[in-house]
Amino acid sequence: MKPTCVLLALASVMFGLPARAADWPQWRGPDRTGVSQETGLLKQWPATGPKLLWQIKDLGDGYSTPAMAGDRLYLIANSGIENEYVRALSAADGSTLWTTTIGKVGANRGPQYPGARSTPTVDGQRLFALGSDGELCGVDVGTGQLIWKKSLRSDFGGVPGAWAYSESPLVDGDTVVASPGGAAATVVALNKATGDVIWKAALPEADEAAYASAIVANFGGAKQYVQFLQKGLVGLDAATGKQLWRYTKTAEGSPANIPTPIATADSVYSGASRSGGGLVRLVANGSALEAQQVYFAKTLPTSIGGAVKVGDYLYGTNTQGLLCVEFATGEVKWQERSIAPGAVCYADGRIYLHGENGDVALIEATPEAYREQGRFTPPEVPDHGRGKAWTYPVVADGKLYIRDLGTLWCFDVRAN
Repeated sequence: MKPTCVLLALASVMFGLPARAADWPQWRGPDRTGVSQETGLLKQWPATGPKLLWQIKDLGDGYSTPAMAGDRLYLIANSGIENEYVRALSAADGSTLWTTTIGKVGANRGPQYPGARSTPTVDGQRLFALGSDGELCGVDVGTGQLIWKKSLRSDFGGVPGAWAYSESPLVDGDTVVASPGGAAATVVALNKATGDVIWKAALPEADEAAYASAIVANFGGAKQYVQFLQKGLVGLDAATGKQLWRYTKTAEGSPANIPTPIATADSVYSGASRSGGGLVRLVANGSALEAQQVYFAKTLPTSIGGAVKVGDYLYGTNTQGLLCVEFATGEVKWQERSIAPGAVCYADGRIYLHGENGDVALIEATPEAYREQGRFTPPEVPDHGRGKAWTYPVVADGKLYIRDLGTLWCFDVRAN
C-alpha cells in the first residue's frame, strides 16, 4: 500500500472521514432533505420490480429507517418491550455484525404501535441513537460499545408525545441535538464526544416532544436549528438555544407532528396530517425574526412519510394521493392516487415511494404530469396488524433499502 493510502486508512480508523456521496448516514440522507445525489440509476423498473439482492426477516420489531455508511447498515429494533437495540448489518448480505441494547420500548399512552422508531446518525467512528423511551446514546460503530448515555426523561425532565420518542438525533459539528420536551429542557444540545450539556432550551410554551427530527438552517447568515414540536414549528439559535421565531398553524388540531420540516434560504415548509401544510417566510423585524405565512392548505403534502423538494417543486403525499406542488406558491401542479399515502425519497430524477400498504413505486420527478415508471410488492410483506408500512425508503450506493417491521429488503437499482 502506498504511504498516502496508509495515512488515509489510519485517518479513517482514528477520526472517520467525511461521508461518501453514496452514503445515507442519517435520517433522510446526508443533509436531511430526503434527496440523494446519486446518478446512474434505473429510470424504469421491470414489471416485477428491481432485482432483489437479499432479504432478511429477523430484524426485530419497529419502524426505524436504516442508515447506511461505508459497507454497513445501522438501525434500531426491539424484541418485546424490554429490549430495544441498535444493530449493525453488512450491506453486502444483511448479516448481523453487532447488536447493542440501549433501553426498553417507550410507553405509549394507548396500546397502539409500540416499537423502535428512530434512525441512528452515523458520524465518523461513532453513531448516535435515540431509543423510544428516551435513551440517547453515543456508540462506537466498529464494536457497538456504548460510549455515553443520557435519558431524555430522567436527565432532562423530558415529556414525550403520546407515541413515545421518535426523533432521530441531529449531529452538527461537535454537537448532538435532541428534543426531550417539557418545561426544563424542551430541546438540548450536547457535546457529541462526552454527552455533556452545551445548552438547554426551556421554551416559553413548554412543548411536548413531537415526532419530527430537527434540521440545520441558515437564515441571514445565522445558523439555526429548526424543529417541529407539538405546539408548533420553532427556530432556535444554534449557539445558545434561544427561540428566535415560532409558527403554530401547521400544529393546530394535530395529535402527531411527524414530517421533518424543509428549509430554503428564507422559508420553511411544515405539515401534519390533521392540520395541513404551510410555508412561512422568515422576515427580520429589527433584531427579531418573524415567521410570516405565505400559504396554508389542508390539501398539501402532510403524510407521515414526509416530502422532498426537487428544484422549485415539492413532492409528497396526503391521504388522497401523491402531489407535486410549486414550493414558492403552494399551487398544486398534479395529484394522483398512486400508492399513497406513503414515504418518499428522491434520486436521479425519480421519486421513490414506499406506500403504507407495503408497495413500492417509482415516479418521474416532473411538474408536467404524474408519470409512473414502475411499482411492485416486495416478497413476503409482513402482516402489519393495526399498523402500516411507515418506514422511509433509502437509496444508497446503487441500492434501494426497504424495511417493513422485522423484514429488510435490498434491491439493485443501478442502471448497469
